[in-house]
Amino acid sequence: MLAVILGLFPSETVIPAATVTAVLVVLGIIVGLVNVSARESNSFLLAAIALLIAGVAGYGGASTGYTGLYSVLPVIGGYLSAILANISTFVAPAAVIVAIKEVYLLARKA
Repeated sequence: MLAVILGLFPSETVIPAATVTAVLVVLGIIVGLVNVSARESNSFLLAAIALLIAGVAGYGGASTGYTGLYSVLPVIGGYLSAILANISTFVAPAAVIVAIKEVYLLARKA
């Protein structure tokens, strides 16, 4: 929810981008360590992959010829891109932590 709210204010005048990024990364690490159980990890990792792909698609890129959501939806595309970027910033560290925990559990079983 925080990632969505912060995405509605993409301007640097409200909160510096580095602060937003740091807060979202720290919260993502905490979620990955504390809130995702071993039973939920497969579903979480699948959802994280989908969110990260959607976040990358929202950016666009010169090599793809697609210029992001802003060109497709000029009125709200900037906000959607910022929201997807924030969600990706939050989900990526959580996914890395959960994936490392899963690899550790798999290695212990072997």
